[in-house]
Amino acid sequence: MLFTASAVILGVAVCWMTHASLTQQLEGRVRAAGGHFAELDRTEGIGGLIAHARAFGGNGPEALDYLVQSPAGRRLAGQLPMVGGRRGWLRLNADGADGPKPVLAYVQQLPDGVVIAVGDDLRRVRRADDAVLRAFALSIAGTLLLGGAGGIWLSRLFLHRVDAMSRTAEAIIDGDLSQRIPLRGTRDDLDRLADTLNRMLDRMQKLLTSVREASNNIAHDLRTPLSRLRQRLEDAREHAGSPAAQDQAVEAAKVEVDALLSTFAALLRIAEVEAGAQRAAFCRVDLTSVVATVAEAFAPSAEEEGRSLAANVASGVVVHGDRELLTQMLVNLVENALRHTPCGTAVRLSLRRQGRQAVLVVQDNGPGIPVAEQEQVLRRFHRLDRSRTTPGSGLGLSLVAAVVELHGAVLRLEDAQPGLRVRVVLASMAESAATIEEPVRSAA
Repeated sequence: MLFTASAVILGVAVCWMTHASLTQQLEGRVRAAGGHFAELDRTEGIGGLIAHARAFGGNGPEALDYLVQSPAGRRLAGQLPMVGGRRGWLRLNADGADGPKPVLAYVQQLPDGVVIAVGDDLRRVRRADDAVLRAFALSIAGTLLLGGAGGIWLSRLFLHRVDAMSRTAEAIIDGDLSQRIPLRGTRDDLDRLADTLNRMLDRMQKLLTSVREASNNIAHDLRTPLSRLRQRLEDAREHAGSPAAQDQAVEAAKVEVDALLSTFAALLRIAEVEAGAQRAAFCRVDLTSVVATVAEAFAPSAEEEGRSLAANVASGVVVHGDRELLTQMLVNLVENALRHTPCGTAVRLSLRRQGRQAVLVVQDNGPGIPVAEQEQVLRRFHRLDRSRTTPGSGLGLSLVAAVVELHGAVLRLEDAQPGLRVRVVLASMAESAATIEEPVRSAA
């Protein structure tokens, strides 16, 4: 409708300018002829004027109409109606070959009292006006037809895609979280919106699945320690007669409660990381300093437990992330390597820059993890059979996986033959020379 209104305004303007231009041309012809007649009257007198006027008149398509009127008001020559005492521009009805015709005439009185009127047929202007109006009427009709058809087609196409989004939303509301909005591959605004919504739905489904798995894991894996705690409290009430026995039972219950609280704290930490709330606090992190600090902190305890911890850390490796979470990730990896390996195991910690990436590796030469279970150990509460006798809740690697995903990094568990190699690949940042430290070659 807006385009049609613009076409109408343009048509009116063109019609008005065309009419004004043709009328101006007509007036110019009439004025030129009137001036010619006045010059003839001055040079040749009334006789010469009448002779030339009769020769000037004609019936051709470009012929002008004229009138020569005496000072007494008598017709001397010409076919225009008598004008009496009127002067200037007049609209007259003259007789033409095909009937009456409208004429625009200019009337002037010469110095000798003779009146001359010269006129031109207005039907030429009107025919041009009619032709322009018909052309614009057809163009406006075509605009309405094509614009209406195109508008209906675009509206149906748009509404069809909006309806697809609505159907997907309804299906998700009804509980089918696997539904996604279909993409056309055109990369237009609606396609980009659909892709954004699909990625949002993927994230929501992953979070809901994570919550559901966490709930199921809590229901299954925490039932045993809670039952054991309840049983110990009942035994203490029924059988612990002496104060020492009661104190022992209370201490055992406190140990169980502390383990449960630790497990819940780990679950909350994983949920917080997976929700992505920490991403807003990302900043430049000197990963070299983080790895060196963790290696220095764990080296003495590793040696006391009959294991060794060596580190080879490149200098100036900087990433964009959360320092606390990256430290916790590395601590969990080192603790797993030290806790679930036998005495005499060598654990190696390395950090290097590879192009625009930072590669962090924690490797041991212990029993490793079977390839079939490498993906499962990243799930909450999953523990290998040989690890069930060691302290832990099975949440360490789950937190590692959550931190890696939050930072957009890549986590790989590889067979070191023997042992396990955990590789974390993060995007590195260029670091200024002022913050580059000397490499930490080893710590033990």
